[in-house]
Amino acid sequence: MKNLRVWWLTLGCIGLLIALPLGLRKDSTQMPTAGTRRLVIYTPHSETIRKEFAEAFSLHWRKTHSQDVYIDWRSPGGTSEIRLVLDAGFKAADEGKLAGIGADLFFGGGEPDFASQARKGRLVPLQVFQSHPEWFAPGGPIPEMFTGERLWAKDRTWSSSCLSRFGICWSPGRWQALGLSPPTRWADLTHPKLRGQLALADPTKSGSVARTFELIIQAEMQRSLKDPARQGLTEAQRLALGWTDGLRLLQRLSANARYFSDSSTKVPLDVADGNAAAGMCVDYYGAAFAHQVNRPGTTRLIWTAPAAGTTVSGDPIAVLRGAPEPELAQAFVKFVLSPEGQALWSSPVGAPYGPANGNSFGHRSVRMPTSRCPLSGPPSRPTAPAITSSIAPSLLRPPSGPSVGRFG
Repeated sequence: MKNLRVWWLTLGCIGLLIALPLGLRKDSTQMPTAGTRRLVIYTPHSETIRKEFAEAFSLHWRKTHSQDVYIDWRSPGGTSEIRLVLDAGFKAADEGKLAGIGADLFFGGGEPDFASQARKGRLVPLQVFQSHPEWFAPGGPIPEMFTGERLWAKDRTWSSSCLSRFGICWSPGRWQALGLSPPTRWADLTHPKLRGQLALADPTKSGSVARTFELIIQAEMQRSLKDPARQGLTEAQRLALGWTDGLRLLQRLSANARYFSDSSTKVPLDVADGNAAAGMCVDYYGAAFAHQVNRPGTTRLIWTAPAAGTTVSGDPIAVLRGAPEPELAQAFVKFVLSPEGQALWSSPVGAPYGPANGNSFGHRSVRMPTSRCPLSGPPSRPTAPAITSSIAPSLLRPPSGPSVGRFG
């Protein structure tokens, strides 16, 4: 009897330990109530970004249409995983002669992935180009091209929602302990002392890392093209040598890798924790983690744009073919590109139209909005605030200096 009592007591304690975390955790997966419209979005964005845009758009739609909206986020992984899901879904839809795959939007990733989906006929034209042509007009707030990168499609099937750069996140403490100077170029990550010290992500799983590898090769090709010692060669020969130089640089970087993670967000986390000396990541992740871990007098993480080795790229959004809620999907795109949506990227936490949660974007938003200047707000709502992000003013003038690259 005594043993049975002990057994039940032990079982009860185990059950309490399992149930307590589940009971105390915040419910972030609430299902929609009857009559609520549902918007299905594939995205590689983090949960905090999804939460901010879901809350902001739901509030916006409720105020303007007196309807509730439930955002059904689908995040199977990075952009590469989403591409595989879309490929499989549309293949099955085409075989079954269906219009779509039961999803409305593709939000976040890289220009090559969206261009590929558009070529396959899986994206539909965005109505925002007709409702707000002034946003995309020559000299308007959302340019067609910026630093050599396309920000919206010629066929109007996608548009960038914000801007990002690719660079180096590094630990000053680890770097100093190794006796190395602060990194300023991609080549600085190939030093023999960094063997087993680099945190890298798998370019076949992360669209941002694949783009970074591409930029490294392009930078080496541009450097070879302008190398005085190679001016006696033909342009094709110089480009071929640059291609080889770029691949060799990637090989030396890979030789210093501690691992190749499936998730690009793991890289700045491990660097900040001291598990790696440096790594590659998007400016947003580097700056966000730096805000979380750095303290006055203690700097655990720094993000650096490598000289002549990066560029400003767009983070697109598009409506999928056969969307169950085409009107709602087009409205979401318009909201993301509007002053109210752009303010989520660029305003301080707690500011009007800015992020509501301090853990979402750090103290300030660190992603650059797509718009180069504030747009006029909707007539029924207050005018959205001017862009105030610490790095957003770079959009108001042509890029200069070695850290923002046209590779020229």
